Amino acid sequence: MKKILLLLTLLLSIQFSLSAQTHIDVNGVTVPRKIEVLNKTLQLNGAGGRSKMWLEVYVQALYLSQLTQDPQFIIDSDTEMAIRIEITSSMVSANKLTKAMNVGFEKSAGSNLEELRPRIEQLKTLLSDKITEKDVFILAYNPIDQTINVFKNEALKGKITGFDFKKALFGIWLSDKPVDETLKKNLLGQ
Repeated sequence: MKKILLLLTLLLSIQFSLSAQTHIDVNGVTVPRKIEVLNKTLQLNGAGGRSKMWLEVYVQALYLSQLTQDPQFIIDSDTEMAIRIEITSSMVSANKLTKAMNVGFEKSAGSNLEELRPRIEQLKTLLSDKITEKDVFILAYNPIDQTINVFKNEALKGKITGFDFKKALFGIWLSDKPVDETLKKNLLGQ
């Protein structure tokens, strides 16, 4: 009996050890340390939760091909990168998510806002499907054709062109005026 318990304990500790190497837990959400997007493997740079009025609404992770804590380098970089957002509250709707992104774009885009407006509307359309708890969105930048590829639950919803759009999008969370300063620090691994 002791041998069986010892073996069971050993197997469980190995499983937890392997799980800790491939994933991290952020506010109860399992976040992968690496993701495969557009035939590229990206590494987790940092992750954190976004709260609104004491309610956790989503967990977000930043994946890069070259890890860094420099937010301006990430915004200006023309390399593969992705944002992963997992919805953690049934209170999140497509309308609320796109309104929050609008506010972020207003802070991030600055004088380019009107030039970006048609592509912001395109992003809102791509995010307009019903959102439920545990939905996962990936916003992945492809430098080859300078597009943001929008995935929902692993299905490609569409693409939005422009390096300027990519910079404004990542600036929502990483600019000097991010939507959430604590989330920015978490995405940078600080």
